[in-house]
Amino acid sequence: MGAPQVIANYESLSALTGQMLEAAKDGEWDQLISIEQQCSELVAAMKLLDAETMLDEAANQLKKQLISKILSEDAEIRKRVQTWMSQLELSMQSNRQEQRLLHAYGA
Repeated sequence: MGAPQVIANYESLSALTGQMLEAAKDGEWDQLISIEQQCSELVAAMKLLDAETMLDEAANQLKKQLISKILSEDAEIRKRVQTWMSQLELSMQSNRQEQRLLHAYGA
């Protein structure tokens, strides 16, 4: 395996985070969760190989670029998820208030 596999893993992770970002943009939350699980499994598999593998300067530079892209997409995903969660919380509060009013005034 070695360096080519390390880079291939980071490229795969980058592709998955790109898919997660698209799912977040489209409001496809179930799909986002499914892809996130794939990311978690890949990261777990990457840890040992990444720690054991020495990269040359070019591969290390590519790895840094991929990590930067992954982190940027992750930040955007988190922002979109937080916005969705805030909207969901507002909706839930509205529903609770409506239920209290219905209970209080009997409808």
